[in-house]
Amino acid sequence: MTRTYMAGIRNLKKILIFISFLSAAISCAVAHAHSQDRGPVPAPPPGTATPSAPPKDAPRPRHTSSPISSDAPPIPVDQIIQKFTANEAEFRRERDNYTYTQTVALQTIDEDGRPDGEFYQKSDIIFTPAGKRIERVTEAPVTTLTRIMMEQQDFDDIEKVWPLVLTPEELPKYDVKYVGKEQVDELSTYIFDIRPKKLEKKERYFEGRVWVEDRDLQIVKTEGIGTGVRKKNSDSAYPHFQTYRENIEGHFWFPTYTRADDVLHFKTNDVRFRVTVRYENYKRFGSTIKIGKATQIDPDKPEKPEKPHKP
Repeated sequence: MTRTYMAGIRNLKKILIFISFLSAAISCAVAHAHSQDRGPVPAPPPGTATPSAPPKDAPRPRHTSSPISSDAPPIPVDQIIQKFTANEAEFRRERDNYTYTQTVALQTIDEDGRPDGEFYQKSDIIFTPAGKRIERVTEAPVTTLTRIMMEQQDFDDIEKVWPLVLTPEELPKYDVKYVGKEQVDELSTYIFDIRPKKLEKKERYFEGRVWVEDRDLQIVKTEGIGTGVRKKNSDSAYPHFQTYRENIEGHFWFPTYTRADDVLHFKTNDVRFRVTVRYENYKRFGSTIKIGKATQIDPDKPEKPEKPHKP
């Protein structure tokens, strides 16, 4: 009786272990099936250490959440263009009242995917006590670039083309074509393709696509390339870039981040490079200021005093 009882206990334990194992297997299978229903594993959060991850303090790129609709907008396209370029002119005037910090970080990348040269510059766009708008370079280590050279056109693109502001004064220089409507994250946007009508010497132009938020009618994203008349016998190339704006104050959308990761095709070789430009610390200077183009100054040289006005 005792031996038979103990054998039964042992058999019962085996049955219970088998049931537990079978239950665990079924649970794993069900969980796997549910995970397949939910779709792919979500992308890692910004800052996760992956080869192509953006810097942790960079804004998350906006992803398309709906296909582009080619349906006609509720108001005529010409009217949309007229309104958003007028808003861009108002935004430019408003931005000229702000100080901010601009950081440019550019790297060339070797065949193994490692940086082999760098250009870095940090500047404050500020106002003097007299109200003159200037760019004060605060950090500028000696560049280690050897395979490419920064030209004036590159600095012009950084200043004007990458943070594109398309005003009614600039509009006649471009052909603007309505593409459709697209939901980009939480934003409903109109899409326009833009091309310069004619290239003039010493001028830089934008060629690409812009996304215009359909409520405030301002540009919220820009994607394209800077272009212009090429100098004779020059060997220049320019990257494909993306610029993102954020709502900083009121209904104005300020450029906050530009990035490019591209291969530049030169006559003799190809060079891969990465660049990021950050526009940070926007602060309103005031309403009674003298508006003008930002000029770069040497921080080691004292600024010349303003000449007194004659009575």
